[in-house]
Amino acid sequence: MKIQEISIKNFRLLKDTTLTLNEKSTVIVGRNNTGKTSLTELLRRIFGEKTLNFRLEDFSLSTHSSFWEAFRIRSEGGSEQDVRAALPTIEVNIKIKYDKASTTLGALSEFIIDLDPDNDVAIISLSYRLSNGKIDSLFEDLTFSDEAKATFYKALKERVPSLFSIYLYAIDPTDTTNIKELEWSKIQVFMKSGFINAQRGLDDETYKDKDVLGKILEVLFKAANSEDADANEKEVAKQLDEAVSGLQANIESGFSENLQKFLPALSLFGYPGLNDPGLSTETTIDTAGLLKDHTKIRYRGTGDITLPESFNGLGTRNLIYILFKLFEFYKEFKLSKGEPGIHLIFIEEPEAHLHPQMQEVFIRQLNTISKIFAEIDNNEEEWPVQFVLSTHSSHIANQADFDAIRYFLTGNISTSDSNNHTRIKDLSKGLEGEAKDVKEFLHKYMTLTRCDLLFADKAILVEGSTERIIMPVMIDKNDDGKEVHEKLSSQYITVMEVSGAYAHVFFSLLDFLEIKSLIVTDIDSTIQEKNKTKTSYKKCKVSQGTHTSNATIKEWFDVKGSTSLTASTLFTKTASDKTKNKKYLTYQIPENGMKICGRSFEAAFMLANSTLFPLKGKTDDEKEQEVWDNTIEINKTGFALDFSIGDTSWNVPHYIKEGLDWLANASNENIEEIKERASQTQQ
Repeated sequence: MKIQEISIKNFRLLKDTTLTLNEKSTVIVGRNNTGKTSLTELLRRIFGEKTLNFRLEDFSLSTHSSFWEAFRIRSEGGSEQDVRAALPTIEVNIKIKYDKASTTLGALSEFIIDLDPDNDVAIISLSYRLSNGKIDSLFEDLTFSDEAKATFYKALKERVPSLFSIYLYAIDPTDTTNIKELEWSKIQVFMKSGFINAQRGLDDETYKDKDVLGKILEVLFKAANSEDADANEKEVAKQLDEAVSGLQANIESGFSENLQKFLPALSLFGYPGLNDPGLSTETTIDTAGLLKDHTKIRYRGTGDITLPESFNGLGTRNLIYILFKLFEFYKEFKLSKGEPGIHLIFIEEPEAHLHPQMQEVFIRQLNTISKIFAEIDNNEEEWPVQFVLSTHSSHIANQADFDAIRYFLTGNISTSDSNNHTRIKDLSKGLEGEAKDVKEFLHKYMTLTRCDLLFADKAILVEGSTERIIMPVMIDKNDDGKEVHEKLSSQYITVMEVSGAYAHVFFSLLDFLEIKSLIVTDIDSTIQEKNKTKTSYKKCKVSQGTHTSNATIKEWFDVKGSTSLTASTLFTKTASDKTKNKKYLTYQIPENGMKICGRSFEAAFMLANSTLFPLKGKTDDEKEQEVWDNTIEINKTGFALDFSIGDTSWNVPHYIKEGLDWLANASNENIEEIKERASQTQQ
C-alpha cells in the first residue's frame, strides 16, 4: 500500500493544494518561499508528534478574516451552525491505494468503511477545528467593532491552541457523506514517518567534536535487543551486554570501594544514628547509554591511530549521517508494533556539503535503499518506504525522473484573493501531451547542462555560446540607470543555450512552469532555389531572404511547409505578435537609423557598434555585404570573450535590448520582494 496524494487546506501557504506522491520517491523543487517548508512542517506535526496542535499564525493569511466574519455572525445572533461554517479549519486528506486482493490490511482496515469490492482506495481525513461546545469561550468578553479588531486577534492567538482540537475521520471514497470518526492514535499506529532535517548538526567545529554519528548507535542497539529482532542481531546485542557486565563487576569491586572515600564524614553531625543505615556508592553502566554518550565513530588513520568524526569532510559525514538515519528508520519500522503499513521519510536538502557528482549518485541510488536494507537484514520483504525530498540542487532535480518532480510555485488562487498561496505542479501530468522523444530530450538536456530552470524566477533561452557568454554583460548594461525592481540583475535568471533548432521544444515546459521567458534566436534568412529535380533553401543575407530556416520562428508563427516568411514580414511583427503567455520571442531587426539587418548575433552586434566595427561601404548593400563577409570566418567563442571580458564599451543590439526590457518588466512580479532581494545583494 502507498500514499497516492495528500490534499491540504488552510495551513500557511498551503491554502488549497494537493501533493501527489510517487511509489518510491518524490522530489520537491521550486523557488524560495513557495511552501516547501510549510509542507514539511505540517507533515512533521501530523506524523512526528504524539499530540497535535496549531496556532493562529498557522492558518493561511486569507483565512484570518473568516474569524472576524464568524464573530460578526455570532454578534448578530446567528446560529451555531452558521458560526461554525464561517470559522476556518485546517484540513488534510490522505488518499491511500492498497491491494484489494490482500488477505490482511493491518491497521488500515480501520479506515476502510466502503462496501465496494472493486474499490482499492482509502481516505484518511484530519481536521483541526473549534472543539464542540466552545463557541462562547472563543468569543467571550470580546467586542465586535472596528476599534476592537486588534484586541480580537490578540485574544485569538491565546485561545486557538486551547479551544481548537484535531479530529480524525475515515471517509468513504465511493460516498463522501459516509464518515467514521476515529481516535487520533489510530493514524500513528498505521503510518510511521522519519525526518532528516536540513540542519543536521554536522557543522565543522575546530574545538568541539559533536559526534553526531555515534548517537545513532544507541537506536541500532535497542533495535537489535528487541524481542522481534533476528537471532544474529540478538546475539550481537547479548555479547555487548556481557562485555558491559564484565566492566560492571570491575567497577563494583575497585571503583566503588575507592569512591566511598569521597563521602563526607557525616558522623560529625550525628549521622547515621542508632537505627539509620550507612551510605554507600553504586555505579551502574547501561549499554544503551554507553553507546549514546560514550561511543564515537572514528576513522582509520595510519598504524593504530584513529581520527575523530569531525576530521572527515562535511560532505562525507553528511552522506554517512543520512545513511545511518535511514537504516535507523528501517529498523524502527521493522520492529514497530501494530503492523504499520505506510512509512514516509522526509529528507530536507540532501545536497548539503555534497559535491555535484555525489548528489547525482545519491538520488540515483535512493530508490534501491529499501531492497539493499532488506538484503543486509536477510529479510524477504522490502521496506515499504516512500521518500519525499526537498532540494535546491539542480543536480538532484535533473537526475530525478520527470514523473517524480513536484514543482512548487506561488500565486493567487482567485482574483479576489490578494495573498499568495502555494500551487503544486506535477511534471508527469504537465507534459502528458508531449511525445515521448520530447520528454526524453528535455530530461537529457537538463541533466547534461545542469540546468537550473526549476529554481529560476525568469529564463533566457539563447542560440549559442556567444550569446550565453556575453549575456550577463548585456544584462548589466541594460540595467544601467533603471530602478531596482526593473533590474534583471536583482532577479534570479537562468540563461540556457538551446539553439534555434530546439528552443520551441521547451515551450510546453516553460508554460507549465509559468516562468517568464525570453527566447533570443536568429532570423536565419534563406533564399529559395528551384531546379528541375528539387527545391532547396540556401542561407543568405537578410535583404535577400524569402524564408527562414529557424525552427523556433516557424513554430512560433505557425509557418508550415514552404510558406514564405520574409524579413520584411518578420520586421512588421509587433510586441503583441512576439508575446505568448509568459514568453517573448526576439530576433534580429534593423538597428536604429539603419535599413539593413544582421543574420546572426555577431552581425547584429557589429551593426550596433559601428565605432568598433567601422564599415567602409557607402551603400546599404555594400555595408550588408561587408558585415556578411566579416562574420563568415569569425571565432564565436573568442568573439564573446573579447567583448565580455576585454572591451566592454559597446552597445547592446536593439533586438536583445527590446527583449531584456520586456523580461525586466515587473508588472506581474512581486516588486517589493525584488526590491528587498536587491537591497540584500548590495549589503
